[in-house]
Amino acid sequence: MSTALHKGRRRGRGEGTLRCGAVGVGRMGQHHARVYAQEPGCVLAGVVDVDGARAAMIAERLGCRVYPTPEALLEAGVDAVSIAVPTTAHEDAARPFLEAGVACLIEKPLAQDAETARAMKETAERGGAVLMVGHIERFNPVMRAMAKATDNGRGVSPRFIEVHRVSPMTFRSVDVSVVMDMMIHDLDVVLMLMGGHEPDEIQAAGVSLITEHEDICNARLTWRRPEGVCVANVTASRLALKTERVTRITGENAYIKIDYAAKKGTIIRRIANEIQMREVHEQLRQGMDLTSLNWMELVNIEPLEIDDAEPLALEIRSFLEAVRTGTQPPIDANAGFVNVRTAERIIEAVRETMGTPAAR
Repeated sequence: MSTALHKGRRRGRGEGTLRCGAVGVGRMGQHHARVYAQEPGCVLAGVVDVDGARAAMIAERLGCRVYPTPEALLEAGVDAVSIAVPTTAHEDAARPFLEAGVACLIEKPLAQDAETARAMKETAERGGAVLMVGHIERFNPVMRAMAKATDNGRGVSPRFIEVHRVSPMTFRSVDVSVVMDMMIHDLDVVLMLMGGHEPDEIQAAGVSLITEHEDICNARLTWRRPEGVCVANVTASRLALKTERVTRITGENAYIKIDYAAKKGTIIRRIANEIQMREVHEQLRQGMDLTSLNWMELVNIEPLEIDDAEPLALEIRSFLEAVRTGTQPPIDANAGFVNVRTAERIIEAVRETMGTPAAR
């Protein structure tokens, strides 16, 4: 088996071939296994799944072995694994690897509740293991395009964020609230924009219609920061008639629209100088007729430059880079914990607002 990392300290695996595995090869896990099998510098050592027939099919397709349990895969020797089992099973599946210092990429959310997420974070820290959470929207081409468009001092300080993520019911992940199932994607992005800080205030409302958990939820999150207040209005529904995944970010100097599904984005920057803006404001105060003024002369509208790279492949490469170097992954255990705790607070706010019990 690969040598465990020193207690409490991550150590990079270096540039040699990495032995990788996948625990859970269902809808998402099969693609993790595929990327490991195709990625240069990696060997897909094996897969684990409670459905033995499915595990055998994936293993035959990708040319690797099947192991009956995570412990058996660990004993065979791996440097890194993806955990893509149901959320409630994340801790049990990941624990033996984290304790042994083996890096884990855990599908979102990190855990079903903040207490479990904290325990997993602490296990990774004790074992000196790299732990990354698979919030894949961070690697969506449109998100990467936004990051590129706002670097080098061209950033946007958000004042208002509006998010809509809705889709028809698929009857997947119905064991958790839509907050943990769908909204968690956007919470990760919004919290990233807020520097990883939890909101100061949360208001929320939701409805449970098909499942025992919230199927529709709207949350209003408020941050009171030295640079100004920011409000995020986030809506998630798995009972919609269409699919929509759109985020709008409004700042004092720019506006950004991101359409994840269409892989499109637009950024509008204010280009008018202060003198010009003061002139417009004064003319408005004087009641002057400005209908002939083309407001687009005051702004610059740019489409975001989108590439066609596969988000999961980019996510896994980022994970493997952290494994090789022993550095902090981009979505670490702390980010995963903050995401889960914010989601948990939203669910609590829904149940307080709607007068529904904590569990049904």
